[in-house]
Amino acid sequence: MELLQWLFEARIDFAGGQFVLLREVLGNVFGLLSALGGMRRKVWAWPLGIAGNLLLLTVFLGTVFGNPNSVDLLGQAGRQVMFILTSIYGWVRWRQAQHTGGTAVEPRWASWGTRVLLVVALVGGTAALTPLFRALGSYEPVWADAWIFMGSLLATFGMAKGWVEFWLIWVAVDLVGVPLLVGAGYYASAFMYVFYGAFTLTGFFVWWRVRSRQERGGESDGAVSVETAHLDPTVRRE
Repeated sequence: MELLQWLFEARIDFAGGQFVLLREVLGNVFGLLSALGGMRRKVWAWPLGIAGNLLLLTVFLGTVFGNPNSVDLLGQAGRQVMFILTSIYGWVRWRQAQHTGGTAVEPRWASWGTRVLLVVALVGGTAALTPLFRALGSYEPVWADAWIFMGSLLATFGMAKGWVEFWLIWVAVDLVGVPLLVGAGYYASAFMYVFYGAFTLTGFFVWWRVRSRQERGGESDGAVSVETAHLDPTVRRE
């Protein structure tokens, strides 16, 4: 119990009264390790990612958990819940594949019809969620929060389906996240979005290369497959 209390109260202080909650730091570290583990097709990436999501959920629901920076970012909190549910599914699926000798994700291109539906869902979902998030008191500009939530949802769905394009959806999330954070003065978190943006763009070309090998008949030993956990950059307001 003392350890849990320490975890909820611990913070890293900076000059000028600025601070970062230790839970946010640990949540991001777990998210990064989960992404790296997923790229190496390690099943432990999923439970590690869940632990990071739980920590970040307590950060974004500031008024619920009595954080010093009592600000609710409902889009970000919703992302954590979505990631937890998706990770449970992914964890079970990967374990089943591990036991049967199969593969959990095999990269493939989405059809043009699917690509159009993804764009429509991203734009339409953002427009629909913006007034809802605003009514619930989410952080302005609310449309950016809604865009990040919808993009994360679609990217996670695309990852589960094995669509190469899901990496580009993550890039679209990062492109909105960086100016949002810079405008709010959260330069450290904005830098993390830049880092993840480069990471996801690299992932797109990795999957593209893997898919190209498959289309040429599989030049490597056995079937070529890539599996990855979600990425989880954050937005925080002090």
